Amino acid sequence: MGLESSPLLSTLQQMMELSDDKSSSASLNGPSRTYVRDAKAMAATPADVKEYPNSYVFVVDMPGLKSGDIKVQVEDDNVLLISGERKREEEKEGTKYLRMERRIGKLMRKFVLPDNANTDAISAVCQDGVLTVTVNKLPPPEPKKPKTIEVKIA
Repeated sequence: MGLESSPLLSTLQQMMELSDDKSSSASLNGPSRTYVRDAKAMAATPADVKEYPNSYVFVVDMPGLKSGDIKVQVEDDNVLLISGERKREEEKEGTKYLRMERRIGKLMRKFVLPDNANTDAISAVCQDGVLTVTVNKLPPPEPKKPKTIEVKIA
């Protein structure tokens, strides 16, 4: 058996080729571009979560977005996903920015819903850049009644 056909040598050669290729190495070790964008969007989107006797209420700042630009979804039956994207205004000819401080880009938050959340009863209202999502609670399960078994005489 020659060294050219050795699996060990082949693997070592592939590893050396990967280490020479900087772009490939970065993509293997670092987070994906989508993950980084979503993580920044979640960190930059403030939210409050309140619990009431019959519901959970999520209050999320979504400044500058119209209700048509906001998505409220339920993923995997128990993850509430709130997202939107604010785009840069079109520049008019002859106008230039002297300062640009307002945030543009994606706004997103994910919340894992408790077991008693009724995902079929969710409402969302956006007013003055503040989104309020209400998730009703399921009624508590009724306690099981003991089952009576008739004892027969043998």
